[in-house]
Formats: sequence, structure tokens, C-alpha cells
Amino acid sequence: MNKNYYDILQVNRNASPEIIEKAYKTLAKKYHPDLQAEKDKKQAEEILKEINEAYETLSNPEKKQNYDTILGQQEEPVSTPNPSTHTTQISEEELLYQQQEILRKQKLQQEILYQEQLRREQEIAYQQQLQQARAKAYHDAYIQDLKNRGYKIRYKKSLKDYARGFFIILIVLFVFFLLWQLPFVKNFFMDFFQKNPILQKFLSF
Repeated sequence: MNKNYYDILQVNRNASPEIIEKAYKTLAKKYHPDLQAEKDKKQAEEILKEINEAYETLSNPEKKQNYDTILGQQEEPVSTPNPSTHTTQISEEELLYQQQEILRKQKLQQEILYQEQLRREQEIAYQQQLQQARAKAYHDAYIQDLKNRGYKIRYKKSLKDYARGFFIILIVLFVFFLLWQLPFVKNFFMDFFQKNPILQKFLSF
């Protein structure tokens, strides 16, 4: 058995079924042939085949147990290396490879945790929007039912509503002031006032 399914899925041998499943989904999406360039499709298919093979074994408790037994039997105890330049070079390469594998697994774990956190935040936001929509629907239905029964609905104005009305009045007055500065507008209102005795009498009080 030359393949190490744990290395293929980039997980630890003590990884839980949930971590194994998340690692599989992440790698399967990453190496899906449809998401690769045309020149990389063949290589992605081979990698995805190994990923599926590894997940099929590690996701099955019975197959995983048998695989762990075989893997344990194939692991040989580390012997004391002879002090030679060649052996030292191999040890350094193996150490570098192990460090790279650890960093890659840590990066994968962080990516899985980030995606899980993002999914939870999106779920919470969706639930909040759903609750707000339900509350608004219930409120609108209740108000409509009161109107159907003949009740008059009066809404209590907030300070924001009064401020909005005040600013609207100021804008209207300002526009009227600007129009009053135009001679033809001013003459029009003056003629209108002089030709309406009722209005003159009303304003004289």
C-alpha cells in the first residue's frame, strides 16, 4: 500500500469524521475538473480520483479500521541513522517535507473553520431577516384586520418625524422666498391680493 489516505486528504490520523468530511468537500471542490483550465483537467481528474478513493475508505468506520491496522503494520521503527552526509541530507529533506505538510494541514484546518464560521454567520443573519419579515407580516395583517373592522389607526409620531416635517416646512419657505424675489411672481401675488377683497378683509384682522 503506497498511498497514504490521510496525506491525500491532508488530515491527521486522529481527525474526526466531521473534519474528514469537511476536508474532502474542500479538496473535491478545489480539484474539480470543471473548475480547472483545459491543460490542468487531466491532472485534476487523477487527483480527484485519489481524493474520492481516500474519502471512501476513511469515511467508512470498518474500512478505516482495517486501513489503520494495515498502515500501522507497515510503519517501521525509526532506526538510528549512520553519521554520513547522505543520511543527514535525507533527514533534512524529510524534516522540511514534514514541516510543509504540517503548514498545509494547518492552512486547510483554518480554511475549514473560516468557512464554517462564515456559514454560521450567514445562517444567523438569514434567521434574523426571517424573524423581522415575519414580525412585519404579522403587524401588517393585524393593522389590516383593525381597518377592516372600522377602526382608525393613529400612529404616534416620533421625534424623527417632527424633525422631518420641520425641515420640509423650511425648504418650502425657502423656495417661496426665492420665488418672491422674482418680479413677475411678486407682481402676480400683489395683483391677486388687490383683486380679492375677501382675502384683503381676512388678512386685515
